[in-house]
Amino acid sequence: MENYIWVAVGGALGTTGRYWLSGVVARQMGETFPWGTLLINVTGSLLIGFFATLTGPDGRVFVGSTARQFVMIGLCGGYTTFSTASWESLHLVRSGQRWAAVVYTFGGLVACVGGAVAGLAMAAVI
Repeated sequence: MENYIWVAVGGALGTTGRYWLSGVVARQMGETFPWGTLLINVTGSLLIGFFATLTGPDGRVFVGSTARQFVMIGLCGGYTTFSTASWESLHLVRSGQRWAAVVYTFGGLVACVGGAVAGLAMAAVI
């Protein structure tokens, strides 16, 4: 039961962090393109790649399974927004911005995988 509580706490922190950051980005860059969601998914991917590599079985830092679940399932799961990204892609298509939808969908996927790779590489250096 304790693991569930830690995952829930991580999810709550990730969700509120996502809500805050997407608001900041929307105020700074406008709301015509979902920059906030894209930034959140890339940084969340970077974080999970970094943390998983740093604390994995061959990692440099030992972290117990509860802490790994807190960060990787709770925090990152609550923070990243692939369901939102999917909806925003559909919204771009439905509003006639098909090219923007293609760039957002595939660019976001490449950037998020790149974020996970960058996190892995950063943790491997430590």
